[in-house]
Amino acid sequence: MDERDVTLLKAISDLETGSPEKLNEETGIPVSTIHYRLNNLRDAGVIENDLYDIDLEAFGLGVTVVVEVFADYTGSYADFGEKILDIEGVTQAYFTMGETDFIVVAHLSGREMVERLISDFESIEEVDRTNSTFVISTLRDSHRVLQSYSLDTLVEELAEE
Repeated sequence: MDERDVTLLKAISDLETGSPEKLNEETGIPVSTIHYRLNNLRDAGVIENDLYDIDLEAFGLGVTVVVEVFADYTGSYADFGEKILDIEGVTQAYFTMGETDFIVVAHLSGREMVERLISDFESIEEVDRTNSTFVISTLRDSHRVLQSYSLDTLVEELAEE
């Protein structure tokens, strides 16, 4: 990955589109070069897919809950983690260090779904307890991680000379 690739990925993140024409307007990189580089980034697995973003609140899943899971399990964390991932509504799950074993994020429609989510956690034998936090207001929720960095920082840290 070189500076042009990093510049394209940053522009995709900022513009929230992979449109070669819009990327050309933003970066000055020729459209044919953009096509070529995007194909190479897909082949390398850097670009995984083309997604349509959904406003979860407008869709009806506007309640966000962050759940700390404290568990006592044998075997690998990945095997136990599969039980967590099987719970409907879990959109993110992280195996963590420290007192908390897992952090889970769920997007739900309301109180009834929250109750079901917690019941589902409680039904897993290895779960000792959970600590759930309702999100009052979302300050940032972006799967476009590159938006939180300046292009200069990304190029400095990631671009190969």
